[in-house]
Amino acid sequence: MFGTLTAESKDDLMARGYSRRHMLKAAMLVGGGATALAMNPEFAAAAPARGLIRISLNECWTGPMAPGAKAAADIISQCNRYSPNEERGKLIKAISAMEKIPEDHIVPWPGSNEALARSVVAFCSPTKGLVTADPTYETAGTAAKYIGAPIKAVPLTADYRHDVKAMLAANPKAGLYYVCSPNNPTGTLTPMADIEWLVNNKPKGAVVVVDEAYIHFTAAYPNNTATHLVAGGKDVVVLRTFSKIFGMAGMRVGFAMGRPDLLVKLNMHDDGALNTDLPIPSIACATASLTQANLIAQRRKELNDVRGMTVDFLKKQNLRLILPTETNMLMVDWKTKTAHEMQTAF
Repeated sequence: MFGTLTAESKDDLMARGYSRRHMLKAAMLVGGGATALAMNPEFAAAAPARGLIRISLNECWTGPMAPGAKAAADIISQCNRYSPNEERGKLIKAISAMEKIPEDHIVPWPGSNEALARSVVAFCSPTKGLVTADPTYETAGTAAKYIGAPIKAVPLTADYRHDVKAMLAANPKAGLYYVCSPNNPTGTLTPMADIEWLVNNKPKGAVVVVDEAYIHFTAAYPNNTATHLVAGGKDVVVLRTFSKIFGMAGMRVGFAMGRPDLLVKLNMHDDGALNTDLPIPSIACATASLTQANLIAQRRKELNDVRGMTVDFLKKQNLRLILPTETNMLMVDWKTKTAHEMQTAF
């Protein structure tokens, strides 16, 4: 009935208050991840219209970086082997050197969405809820609702950042506090001092997940990342993806950073194959791209230039924008306009 769940994982879920029904949903979630969520009609996405210019997924329009694309192409002929040159280990070493954290604090994933959904299963339960922001990236909330965990969605501050004190007050006994910084969809950074406050004041045993999918777009990177909290042994998991500034959305590579005892819980309910069997060309592309500081800075500048042009255009259409944004997304307040008026303005 419980698919890939081992006896140990069943005992863990039951000890944390999961019913048999929600245990089955947890098994489906770790077994199918985003696919399992999509099976729920409430969360299923509509198929894209033909000829649609798609800008809703915040993909990087330039594609993979040239060194990464070359590395992927060069290794294609060796893909008859599962791991011809220990590519996964090379990626972990590169991340460790870049982020200054131990190698055993890093686990690659196919993007970061899967690790986020599993974090909800690992640290939430029917008695240990999720606290998130509103609006923010929805996967954590979707996963929590799917497994029956209580959810508190706390409005952002007046300047559209996470209100960490209100988040803690909303549920002082939560299992997981989710901070997306820079936030999707507002593009705003939550000050590191606020994240540190939440980490230092949360309930014992709770985990703070910091989603840094868009961190490379920010001017202050790497001085505004939560990786120092991971290095300091805090109850923190930091998520990253190569889908955004690195232009690798279709190659599905990301990683989670945290203490080993936290990361192992993300794989507790299956055999861990999902993050050990990543495609070799994708890993090679990620490893070669990660250290391209000049290309990252160049893409950041290109994005800033295009974003500035877009902001100027939208302001001329008398649209109210949520600014400043530090990412490749913009949030527009159109409460006073109809959908037709918005379409005409764009």
